[in-house]
Amino acid sequence: MSNSILDLIGNTPLVKATSLIKNPNVTLYLKLEGHNPGGSVKDRAAYNMIKSALDRGDIDRNTKLIEATSGNTGIALAMIAGIFKLDIELVMPENSTKERVQTMRAYGAKVTLTSSDIGIEGARDYAEAKVNNEGYIMLNQFANDDNWKAHYKTTGPEIWRDTKGEITHFVSSMGTTGTIMGTSTFLKEQSKNVQIVGVQPTDESRIPGIRKWPAAYLPKIFNPDKVDQVIEVSQEEATKMAKRLAIEEGVFSGMSSGGSVTAALKLAETLKSGVLVAIICDRGDRYLSSDLFE
Repeated sequence: MSNSILDLIGNTPLVKATSLIKNPNVTLYLKLEGHNPGGSVKDRAAYNMIKSALDRGDIDRNTKLIEATSGNTGIALAMIAGIFKLDIELVMPENSTKERVQTMRAYGAKVTLTSSDIGIEGARDYAEAKVNNEGYIMLNQFANDDNWKAHYKTTGPEIWRDTKGEITHFVSSMGTTGTIMGTSTFLKEQSKNVQIVGVQPTDESRIPGIRKWPAAYLPKIFNPDKVDQVIEVSQEEATKMAKRLAIEEGVFSGMSSGGSVTAALKLAETLKSGVLVAIICDRGDRYLSSDLFE
């Protein structure tokens, strides 16, 4: 029995992929972050950012919060802000899936949609303007150390524990980069031999949750020294893998998860042996109004 929905954030399942891996000497585990109460890995960062800011006195119930998001962070922030009775405005591109917008509003958040032509960068510019001109406070997942520290405190230790310290490679899609930064920091403290593999989209590919940022928008929490290798995946590869995950593994997830598993399989083909962990960022049900599963 849990005293709060917040107690259910983290300790997500780690499940062995049974059909995707063809190299008999490589094991691939999938970290099912869709089992978080808000449905994604972003619950971890959202909770740590809000709770830490409250504990420090940086925000209170009179604070007007605002955040730019491509979806999952917004859902997590909306859920957790509601629990703490905080007002929050979430800004996202207008081409975001209907399910994401509706979910944020269901949790009580105000949602502002910006032009899809300017993407998440435009949403970030809008939010920053309201911070500068209208007294809003932005948690700023892209520059907030409480983002990556959430994964240092939870995701990394869970993976190390559940693989009994046998993990050799950690594979994660890179968006805000909080997941890979925090998990890398913890795992490297346990063993410098653990390889950290980041996933980026190929040029011209658009994969929700994975970005190759222009220099001006590169997340300030990102430290390239904490990533040993970057593997690029195409939009087509990520889409196909999301479908394969559902059909072959029974893992219903989004495109960024398809991207991370695509990279993990590419990596597995190059290894003599290994224990790989790939992040499954969220659940597939928030993509049903898109063409992902058509």
